[in-house]
Amino acid sequence: MESPHSLSPSSSSSYSSDGVTFDTEEPRTPLAVRRALQLINSGEPHLCLQAAREIRRLTKTSQRCRRQLSQAVGPLVSMLRVDSPESHESALLALLNLAVKDEKNKINIVEAGALEPIVSFLKSQNVNLQESATASLLTLSASSTNKPIISACGAIPLLVEVLRDGSPQAKADAVMALSNLSTHPTNLSTILETNPIPFIVDLLKTCKKSSKTAEKCCALIESLVDYDEGRTALTSEEGGILAVVEVLESGTLQSREHAVGALLTMCQSDRCKYREPILREGVIPGLLELTVQGTPKSQSKARTLLQLLRESPYPRSEIQPDTLENIVCNIISQIDGDDQSGKAKKMLAEMVQVSMEQSLRHLQQRALVCTPSDLPIAGCASEVSSK
Repeated sequence: MESPHSLSPSSSSSYSSDGVTFDTEEPRTPLAVRRALQLINSGEPHLCLQAAREIRRLTKTSQRCRRQLSQAVGPLVSMLRVDSPESHESALLALLNLAVKDEKNKINIVEAGALEPIVSFLKSQNVNLQESATASLLTLSASSTNKPIISACGAIPLLVEVLRDGSPQAKADAVMALSNLSTHPTNLSTILETNPIPFIVDLLKTCKKSSKTAEKCCALIESLVDYDEGRTALTSEEGGILAVVEVLESGTLQSREHAVGALLTMCQSDRCKYREPILREGVIPGLLELTVQGTPKSQSKARTLLQLLRESPYPRSEIQPDTLENIVCNIISQIDGDDQSGKAKKMLAEMVQVSMEQSLRHLQQRALVCTPSDLPIAGCASEVSSK
């Protein structure tokens, strides 16, 4: 996941330097690129600042310019070390655009020594600079090569601090950067040591459940609850499980997959400990919906979790087949409160109706391809089991 920001410059749409005018239209020749490289290598602070702004503009949407301007990485990183907040932000935004969708530039930026100043900017009282630094780490952390290096620079505890105290945009970028970093095996334990779950839950409560932010929050939670400390932290946090359940009900398909995965991991780790806390948050309607409308992984996980949430996790006798309907009816009978029970029963009825409609469509499609010689005495449909 890379930074989703729109990075168009806020400065004038064109400006002149040494008699050369830069237009806002995408250059059809390398002239603007050559000019930007000349300025960034001039060593003159005001010309370097102009060049950084121009590089930011040229690389906003052009992959070709990102390649052509890769030579600017070194001078831009040098600008991060001068004592000028204006230079810091302009250089950061230029580097950020250079790194978007360009693996080589991502790696080159880190190799050029950008991480030390960028990580230090996470502690800045300048909100814009902190946001730019967080967005930069989000983009750079999309590279698998950079993930362990970013962690080794001490970025993870500072990203968690941004997640706790930063602006709304910085918090969203911080959780996405942490999610990127968590996919490297050695980074997950480092993230867990910072106790990030209370701040992840706080962000998850306030963000739109269908947003990319919610998806990354749930992805991170799903990874962290693999550890006992993560599971304990989530259940200890007021509204922690409920926030995950809400994403399971209202999130994107990918978010819901992460949410049900997190709850399933918890229940599988210690059913006796986590079954009741999960049931109390009204998870059944969302699980029922996932069994017919989720991704294949979500459907499988939802069915498995429903089995674990029943009174007995073991299969019933042949007299009471272990069907999804029986599993859910068993759970519903144990739910306190008419509202939750009624909602679950309604969802179950809708689920059965959807299942019947899907089976009917399948039968109709099957009948269309059957020839008279294919049909048994009782008709083609007798050979087809419902799905």
